[in-house]
Amino acid sequence: MLSRILSPCTRTCRSPSPSSVAGIASVSGRSHVSLVARRPYRSLLLSFYTHLATYTTMASNGSSAPTIAVIAPGAMGAAVGHRLTKSGCTVLTTLEGRSPATIERARAAGMHDASLADIARRAQWVLSILPPSAALAFAESFGKAHAEAAEGRGIAFADCNAVSPQTAKKVAQVFQGSTVRFVDAGIIGGPPSDGYDPAFYASAEPGDVDLLEEFVGLSKWGLRVIPLKGEGAGIGDASALKMSYAGITKGFTGLTTTMILAAHASSPATAQALLHELHDSQPFVLNRITKGVPGMLPKAYRWVGEMEEISAFVRDGLGEGEAHIHHGFAHLYERIEKALPEGDEIAVLKKFVEDAKAVIQAAEKTN
Repeated sequence: MLSRILSPCTRTCRSPSPSSVAGIASVSGRSHVSLVARRPYRSLLLSFYTHLATYTTMASNGSSAPTIAVIAPGAMGAAVGHRLTKSGCTVLTTLEGRSPATIERARAAGMHDASLADIARRAQWVLSILPPSAALAFAESFGKAHAEAAEGRGIAFADCNAVSPQTAKKVAQVFQGSTVRFVDAGIIGGPPSDGYDPAFYASAEPGDVDLLEEFVGLSKWGLRVIPLKGEGAGIGDASALKMSYAGITKGFTGLTTTMILAAHASSPATAQALLHELHDSQPFVLNRITKGVPGMLPKAYRWVGEMEEISAFVRDGLGEGEAHIHHGFAHLYERIEKALPEGDEIAVLKKFVEDAKAVIQAAEKTN
C-alpha cells in the first residue's frame, strides 16, 4: 500500500536535494517557509510527508480496531461482542462444546469461532465473561494455551466475572511470570443495547497504570470503562465493588423472594396481607418486586455462584456470621432453579407479582 502511495511522486517529482530534504524536515521555521516559497511543488511533497507522519502516529497509538476475544457468548458476552463488532473490532470466541442456541447467538453478534491457541496468537485483549464458577478454570486453560502457542507474545486479560477479590487474585496469579497482563474488572448493569451501556469498572496493580489506561481506551470501541484509582486501589478492588453492588441489588431480590415464600408457607392469606401492607407503606418496594422477581427467575442458576462469591467476600472482610446472609441467598436461588419452570414456588411468586401489579394499577386508576 505504501509503495502505491509513493509511486506517483517518484514518477512526477525530481529527487529532492539534501537542502530540500532538510527544509521539508523542518515543518516550522524560516528555512521551511523560504523553501516552499521558492519551490511551490515542494508543498505537495511536504503535505504527503505530513499526512504520512499522522497516519504512522495513529497506527502506533492503536487507532486501528483491535482484535478482542470475548469468552463466552452468553447473554452478556454476546451483547458485548455485538457492541464491539458494530464498532469495527474483530471479535473472537470459542464455540467448542457450546449449544446450538449459543452458537447462533455468537454468529448473530458477528463473533468468529477460534481455538484458545488461535486467540492467544491473534487477540490484543481477552475479556472473560463467564459464570463465576468457571472463571479460574478458564484462566488456567487460556494460560496453558498461551504458553504453548504464543509464549512471549504480549496480550491483556480482563477478568470481568462476578467473583470475589480472592478469586480475582487467584486468576491474576495464573499469569504471573508470563507475558499475559491482567486487569480486574467488574460489570455493573445488564447487557449493552441501543441507548444503554453497562459500566466496566476496572483496577490493576499500581505498576500497571498504562495497562489500565489501555483498557479505558476500549471506550472508543463501545465499552464504558471506568478505572478505579486512588489510595489502595489494585487487583481485587473492581471485583470488591461488583460484589458490594450485587450484594445489595441481588441480595434485595433474594430478601423479598424469601419473605414472599415464607409468608405464603404460613398461609396464602398472610402473603396477601403482606402484599397490601407493602402497597400501603412501602410502595417502591412492591413496585420493585414486580420487576425484580420475574427478571430473576431465568437467571437464578447463575446467581447461585455469585452469592457464594459475595459470601466469601463478606467473610473475608467481616467474619463468618455476616457471610451467612448471602450464603442463604445462594440456597434460595438454587431452590428457585430446581423449581423451574412450573414448580409450586414459581407459581407462588408469579401469582404474587400478578396480584401486586393489579393492586398497583387499580390504585393508579383511582388516583
